Amino acid sequence: MSYKKYNKILDIFLNNLIPETKISVSKGNKIFGAFVLKKIDLSLVVTGTNNETENPLYHGEISTILNFFKLRNLNPKDYLFISSHEPCSLCLSAITWSGFDNFYYLFHYKETESIFNIPHDLKILKEVFKIEQGKYSKNNSYWESYSIIEDIKELQNSENDKLLTKIKEINKLYGDLSRNYQSAKISSYIPLK
Repeated sequence: MSYKKYNKILDIFLNNLIPETKISVSKGNKIFGAFVLKKIDLSLVVTGTNNETENPLYHGEISTILNFFKLRNLNPKDYLFISSHEPCSLCLSAITWSGFDNFYYLFHYKETESIFNIPHDLKILKEVFKIEQGKYSKNNSYWESYSIIEDIKELQNSENDKLLTKIKEINKLYGDLSRNYQSAKISSYIPLK
């Protein structure tokens, strides 16, 4: 992806997804969310945030997929799926069953566990699927996955520092949201906190 595309994606995190996630976290939900863009022009189609306080299956990616299919008659292969965090096993399956041929994520599993204190993705992959350290097949016959941060670091662009500055801002905002979630999660009924 190009500088221009990643700049647009980071702006959507800052201007759309993070403000929506802040509302979701204030209701007791985790910090996860996602959005879908048209491949052709990168226009925002839908967003979704975690809504586990309503249903433990309503992860951010699941909410996004539900919102996407409410629009009817869209071919997922014409869209980019962007997730705040590397999708858990439930969301990997949902992305696959939905027909998206790609997904991009901002934070790796290790960061979800160590920085945001939500270890379930790695634990479930290990305990249920015997996948160590989240090492599932990132490119397979269903889709290809990409780390936004790793891709940005590889860009050969003089404006790369601008993208890295936005990532620092996004990291700070997600850190704040994580602290809010962690301090309030005891009062929420979510099976895996």
